[in-house]
Amino acid sequence: MNSEESKRGVKHGHGSFKKVKRVGKESAPHPPSLDDSLEGDLRAFLIDEDQLHTYDDLTKVNPVTPTTVLKCLQARYRAQVFYTHAGCTLVALNPFQPIPDLYSLDVMREYHSAAQPQESKPHVFIVAEEAYRNVQGQLQPVNQSLVVSGESGAGKTWTSRCLMKYYATVAASSSVLKSQDTVDWIEKRVLDSNPIMEAFGNACTLRNHNSSRFGKYIQLQLDRSQFLVGASVQTYLLEKTRVACQPANERNFHIFYQASMMKGASGEQRKEWKMSHGQSFNWLPKTEKTLEEDCFQETVEAMSHLGLKSEKQAEIFKILAGILQLGNIHFDAPVKESEPCALEGRSKEFLQRAAGLLCVPAEELEDCLAVRTLMAGKQSILKPCSRSECGVRRDCLAKVIYAHLFEWLTIFINNSICADNSTWCNFIGLLDVYGFECFQVNNLEQLCINYANEKLQQHFVAHYLRAQQEEYVSEGLEWSFVRYQDNQSCLDLIEGNPTGVFSLLNEECRLNRASDAGKFRVRLEKELSDHGNISWDKFSKEPHFTVTHYAGRVSYQIEGMMEKNKDPVPPEIIALLQGSGNPLLGQVFEDQEPENTATRGLSKVVTVVAKFKNSLESLMKILHSTTPHYTRCIKPNPDCKPLTFHKKEVIMQLEACGIVETIHISAAGFPIRIPFSGFIQRYGLISRSSQIKQMVHSMDSEPGHDDLLRTAVDAIVSEALGSRSTGPVYRGERDSHASLVHCGKTKAFLTQYMLELLEDQRKRILSRKAFSIQCCWRRHQLRKRHARRRAAVLIQAAVRSWLVRRVVRRWQRAAAVIQTAWRRWRVSMDALAEVELDDAEDFMEDQTLELNPTLRERGSVQLSGIAEPVTVHGWPMGLVLASAPSASVFLTATGFQKMVSVLACLALPSSSKGEYRVETNQYRHGLASIRAQPRGSVKLHYQRSPLLYADMLPDLKRDGVTGFNQILLEKTL
Repeated sequence: MNSEESKRGVKHGHGSFKKVKRVGKESAPHPPSLDDSLEGDLRAFLIDEDQLHTYDDLTKVNPVTPTTVLKCLQARYRAQVFYTHAGCTLVALNPFQPIPDLYSLDVMREYHSAAQPQESKPHVFIVAEEAYRNVQGQLQPVNQSLVVSGESGAGKTWTSRCLMKYYATVAASSSVLKSQDTVDWIEKRVLDSNPIMEAFGNACTLRNHNSSRFGKYIQLQLDRSQFLVGASVQTYLLEKTRVACQPANERNFHIFYQASMMKGASGEQRKEWKMSHGQSFNWLPKTEKTLEEDCFQETVEAMSHLGLKSEKQAEIFKILAGILQLGNIHFDAPVKESEPCALEGRSKEFLQRAAGLLCVPAEELEDCLAVRTLMAGKQSILKPCSRSECGVRRDCLAKVIYAHLFEWLTIFINNSICADNSTWCNFIGLLDVYGFECFQVNNLEQLCINYANEKLQQHFVAHYLRAQQEEYVSEGLEWSFVRYQDNQSCLDLIEGNPTGVFSLLNEECRLNRASDAGKFRVRLEKELSDHGNISWDKFSKEPHFTVTHYAGRVSYQIEGMMEKNKDPVPPEIIALLQGSGNPLLGQVFEDQEPENTATRGLSKVVTVVAKFKNSLESLMKILHSTTPHYTRCIKPNPDCKPLTFHKKEVIMQLEACGIVETIHISAAGFPIRIPFSGFIQRYGLISRSSQIKQMVHSMDSEPGHDDLLRTAVDAIVSEALGSRSTGPVYRGERDSHASLVHCGKTKAFLTQYMLELLEDQRKRILSRKAFSIQCCWRRHQLRKRHARRRAAVLIQAAVRSWLVRRVVRRWQRAAAVIQTAWRRWRVSMDALAEVELDDAEDFMEDQTLELNPTLRERGSVQLSGIAEPVTVHGWPMGLVLASAPSASVFLTATGFQKMVSVLACLALPSSSKGEYRVETNQYRHGLASIRAQPRGSVKLHYQRSPLLYADMLPDLKRDGVTGFNQILLEKTL
């Protein structure tokens, strides 16, 4: 699709919009020629070259031409400033040397904490922070995509790695809802996916030492608080042919060099992998070249952190070692065509090693490579393969193993780092795809890679260059069309249906006949001869076609293209791998169904191009549903030399990706477009006017009043500009209402500064309202807490009162029971003691008179005459008093008979005259209290017995005696 253009004169720098004047549609691969006035401005601008490196944003350049843009970038590159704003995009120049201070944690925190990141020095972290704040602000569409584009070797992979580290640091370490161990676990796992993917998917090429040989789209998953909770990886078109065929002066995938050639593997590991010392491998060229990426230990540690156990790692490296051994297997041509090819030289040894590492029988492996099975009805026929066919089947075996292993690793990584769907709601996508490629020999891989770059360029053109300008016109803005290079015609050539290159290639592959490059070229010439983006060199002997891409012309070799597109896998290979004793290899091919291209229908053939096109269309749908942020990586020189700037190389890349046109539109246009209803809904709270609120209510009840909505938008913008804080001038536009915002028919068009101003004021108002809500809530909580305290005091007082009353009533009932029992017991004991004492007196008197007849005359008793104490049986008083700690009895002349009876009842032993003491077991053991634990044969009272309250140390004084002792003394004295 060609772009519309104005009569003349692209708008340079800043100025008023011009009325649109259409003069037709045409492709414009180059910017318009400069007139004399423009040349004068150009000379004036380039006079002061010492100040060119100070232009952080190329929209400040006046005039904007390829020359001025190139000069500014060159000056900044010499000053070792590698990032420059180009309107809505960021230009990144590859320094080809480490710049550690440029990506430190302090730099990350600085950009993350900046109030206005756009006012800081240009950096890729500004793009990352802008996307992150868009998610936090919930600006539609909420999901973001960061597209890192550029040719091979421009620094896309490094930029994507820095972006991932930025989000893993900023979005994870800020989490206060998770423990620090959980945060570190998430951050570490997300970052550890990078070394594994790069080791298995990157390789050293002529243009880049760490070239991505696959495309990947990483979704960083964020929860409702915009914290990183996981990630997922989608891969596209792994260049598996590199496993068995490396272009001249290029290398295989990094992982093969890490695990072999003493680049990291220990001696025991090499012995386990059957790698003899000094062994060389045909599929490992350029082994003498040491790269930073050849770090085996880093890959192993990343695998361990992701949860890949050492046993599974050993299985992976055995498979890789087996693939390398396959590359050393070669066949000799057979003597007879009916015989299979024989192994040449040491190939037998290498085949044995490969079979052992892949855990398959060596005989079956050899038969699989040298013999193919043909189906004739229900019968199978074994046919020996030619020498070239044996090599093709060997390469196919290696490629299919590696491709399935890479796919399994991707699934494992996703299972390890992906969060549950219920835990995340938004994402930020990072797209890192192959750069534009043009080699001496280009085939299907380069065609697919360049097609992917064409799709991304078309997305950029559609989003920034074409759709934006067309929307200006449809909304009634005064605008002069900026010419741009549209690559839609190239896409129509490649993906057009039914006469596109892909369609014709798929149709040729579905015919299930021998590939003929010459016939396919003839058909391309017949069907596409009228297309301007394809051409042929009639003098070339090899079948080919040349496509004019947005980044340049590329000649593609047709030979082998159809076979690569079919990508057939012999069923014998699948059956062999399914029976492997390697658990991982058997798991990878467990659900793989053997293909039989001879019997399946034409409609069932799924080609490489068809699968890649479908996956790329799914990717583009995701990009269209998100807010894109473009970073253009520029390769300063083709030799990857540090701080070397080649003007021709850079200007070609600038023109190819449309940087100059982007600067024109960004400088003069409004990158932010919001419908009136959405604008009022989001920023209506900025206005304090009740009239605006009435307009909003009127808008809700009567939709479609664009004039009313436009008035409300103007009022909100005017109030926002009137209340803005004073600050430095922003690109010379801050004092002009028209240069900051323009109202179309249905949308409000804003500059980036105006959006930041509105968002800042909205944030302040929401902060004040949130503070008011917090105050009201705290006041409500304090009042509620005070009322609860008062209620708690009343409840506690009532409960305590009820408890006390209950205890008192219980005590009163217990006292009444005790008193009643005591009175009853005292009466009964009183009578019993009276009877017992009387009987004891009579008995003792009789006994005493019999022992000493002179007693009546002298009034005294000689107790020594009693042989042993006299005990009254059946009387409990003796048992009760015998358990007392002590008892003291003083003999007096008064009431001698009763005192003798008491002594007899207590079973007192005879002793000296005057004082007698009775000691019990408690007293002997040092216990003088009834509350002490009794020892020995001590008689215990029942708990409710009144005897519990008897004095255990009685005194003859009446005032000091209580309880049962009182009763006893009253009866004896």
